[in-house]
Amino acid sequence: MTVPTLSHLDALESEAVHIFREVAGEFERPVILFSGGKDSIVMLHLALKAFAPAAVPFSLLHVDTGHNFPEVLDYRDRTVAAHGLRLHVASVQDYIDRGVLRERPDGTRNPLQTVPLTEKIQAEKFDAVFGGGRRDEEKARAKERVFSLRDEFSQWDPRRQRPELWNLYNGRHAPGEHVRVFPLSNWTELDVWQYIAREGIELPEIYFAHHREVFRRAGMWLTAGEWGGPKDGETVEKRQVRYRTVGDMSCTGAVDSDAATLDQVIAEIAASRLTERGATRADDKMSEAAMEDRKREGYF
Repeated sequence: MTVPTLSHLDALESEAVHIFREVAGEFERPVILFSGGKDSIVMLHLALKAFAPAAVPFSLLHVDTGHNFPEVLDYRDRTVAAHGLRLHVASVQDYIDRGVLRERPDGTRNPLQTVPLTEKIQAEKFDAVFGGGRRDEEKARAKERVFSLRDEFSQWDPRRQRPELWNLYNGRHAPGEHVRVFPLSNWTELDVWQYIAREGIELPEIYFAHHREVFRRAGMWLTAGEWGGPKDGETVEKRQVRYRTVGDMSCTGAVDSDAATLDQVIAEIAASRLTERGATRADDKMSEAAMEDRKREGYF
């Protein structure tokens, strides 16, 4: 008798579904971070699978920098409407208008997301927050557990990380604390794209090759916008590009690409020797410990 075995994508899916159900059983008020980026899209797809045919028992949360790609915001709103979900939005622009935050000289707002995120978590009393972070993205994220405790100030202390043996997750937390949950921790970028292809998941079109007006800065192709680019000496040109990751327009670079289909994207990713954040995210290049510093302050 042949014993059926799970493919690696089946195993990753099963682990993620187990994590979603574990959180539903342990926590009172979980929320899913949803930006309309590919990782959050896959995460929502897994949540829908985990609780089908019932509705997803969590709402969604997006930290809107005000410099998001319009195509991604359109996708976000269409997805929320299609599944009848509730979306909470924490707006960086609101904090700037109120004088709580100030614009940075470089125009990027990614580092400004921490305060709106942490205050929204506290105001809504979310006790578990799902994020789409993966360990292959960046060295600080490689340290993260699946269940990652945050203190009453939403700060991360690597010394308080808990062991997770045999897929046993510890969700205990004191009043005011919460847990960040990463169901895609063990996935790679290639796994995500192969799963998207297998499941037929729709994505924003900017993930595929298209022509766009961009300019060169710090080795990346950035989109011109009100955030402060291009500067003198930076020339805008039309190129065929696509995005490997999606964030604030001021710090998310496009890559030259002719990958217009899922199979072509998968082939391109398989041949790449750079992580998506290492290749296209300027905010991770501010210092050697840029991501870890932001995580300690409350960022994902």
